[in-house]
Amino acid sequence: MTLEDFKAARKVLDGVIAPTHLVPSPAFSKATGNHVYLKPENMQITGAYKLRGAYFKISTLSEEQKSKGLITASAGNHAQGVAYAAQHAGVAATIVMPTTTPLVKVNNTKDYGATVILHGETFDDAAAEAQRLVEEKGYTYIPPFNDLTVATGQGTISYEIFSDLPDVDIILIPIGGGGLAAGVSTLAKLLNPKVKVIGVEPTGAASMYASRQAGKVVTLPRVDTIADGVAVKTPGDLVFPFVQENVDEILTIDDSELVDAFLDMMEKHKMIVENAGLLTVAALSHLKAEGKNVVPVLSGGNMDVITVSSLVQHGLMGRGRVFTFSVILPDRPGELLRVADIVACENGNIIKLEHNQFVNLNRQAGVELKVTLEAFGHDHKHQIMAAMQAAGYAAREIDTTGF
Repeated sequence: MTLEDFKAARKVLDGVIAPTHLVPSPAFSKATGNHVYLKPENMQITGAYKLRGAYFKISTLSEEQKSKGLITASAGNHAQGVAYAAQHAGVAATIVMPTTTPLVKVNNTKDYGATVILHGETFDDAAAEAQRLVEEKGYTYIPPFNDLTVATGQGTISYEIFSDLPDVDIILIPIGGGGLAAGVSTLAKLLNPKVKVIGVEPTGAASMYASRQAGKVVTLPRVDTIADGVAVKTPGDLVFPFVQENVDEILTIDDSELVDAFLDMMEKHKMIVENAGLLTVAALSHLKAEGKNVVPVLSGGNMDVITVSSLVQHGLMGRGRVFTFSVILPDRPGELLRVADIVACENGNIIKLEHNQFVNLNRQAGVELKVTLEAFGHDHKHQIMAAMQAAGYAAREIDTTGF
């Protein structure tokens, strides 16, 4: 990947991709002590940066390669990029996606005119099936990350970062297979060798981190993360040397931190960012830097409504703004009202009540009441629980966060 390659990619993509100008973040800047500017690739035409690499790759194919039909494997964002680019080129495209792919990504891919095949539980399963179909039907394969032309297209992000913020100090990039990391870091170092590029992976799918530690590409036995877009067992061997050379450090992030980051992006920037794209937001609090210009790349925003709902619920619970407690009450009139009065006096807002008269064989021994309510945070939650105890109720909090 040379500077001339990146210039060629930028020229091809000019007028195709949407400009995703940096968004200053006063909230994250204040929280981290750095100057944070978000790179919102979640606002890209197909909802993710993947359009860059897919479109550039397809633009380099011969007419014979295109005539065979295109195929790829993807957890969703590359699929939409290939489908969009193929539609514009007037070429048929088949996309193999894991069965766990969010519905919004499947439907969006179909909307761009591609044929979708759901196969396997992970990206690696889908990739194996796509390769089988290449051998069987002669399709032209468009790699999602392990291809230098694709990585070059992704790397054009660095041009835009430096255009908006010439004195950027740190760029944070999510890592799955390594195409984005290889492209962005290589061009960034060509533009300014002093810029620091940090990759971010989920703890449950840190295949690039493991490969860097081993000094060669390794395959994880399994992946387990809510960040489906980077749930890759084996990083790309072609892009690995570029990541080794140009990515200064790799951080790993627990899934629970992604839930917090999702809520922050919703409340502070009114943005929907998918879990893979939230890795860089979560990594902000792990930086050993202060006063630096930091750009987290938000790689995508394709997320189905059910997942959004789940993340909001878990995020609020994790922050003590929604919680559930259980209490055994005497089975007599007025007890439910008394509990409601205690909560009201402490400014809690009840969302749901579950009154179970059959928790004990002998109803005289007590009935169970589960109360789900809104609070202002952990301190307020503890205040409400203390008020219940003071009133003589042995209330206990029920952990429903799942983390």
